Amino acid sequence: MNIISIRENPEYKDIAIKYFQQSWPSVLPKIYEDCITHSIEARNFLPQWYLLEKRDKIIGCAGLITNDFISRGDLYPWICAIFIDEKHRGNAFGSLLIEKARTDTKKAGFGHLYLCTSHIGFYEKYNFEYIGQGYHPWGEESRIYELEIK
Repeated sequence: MNIISIRENPEYKDIAIKYFQQSWPSVLPKIYEDCITHSIEARNFLPQWYLLEKRDKIIGCAGLITNDFISRGDLYPWICAIFIDEKHRGNAFGSLLIEKARTDTKKAGFGHLYLCTSHIGFYEKYNFEYIGQGYHPWGEESRIYELEIK
């Protein structure tokens, strides 16, 4: 298993854009293209984008960003777009991406990591705690979880 940071490995940029677009088809393709492209030369630590590689095949992805289209702009950073290919689910591979985001969050000096989701019971396995609801610009709401970085 290998976690690839797109910022540290910009040669993966186009692969990452395509993988995120395929993994999250409800998101306008331009969003990932623009976000990932501009993250490579960003002035600040955020955003970060990751690919999870197993035997030279990309099987997952995630991002570490300042806001996940959620009303709680006072909270950051956010892990977002966590995705593991269906045939690789059930092996805790998502935990590798979460751990990478946690490590980078700590390295950047943040004390907490956040995520928004409709899932109940999954992220609690990784010590995320539900802290309330947040609201998206398109009218939906999501559960907000927080992970204290130690």
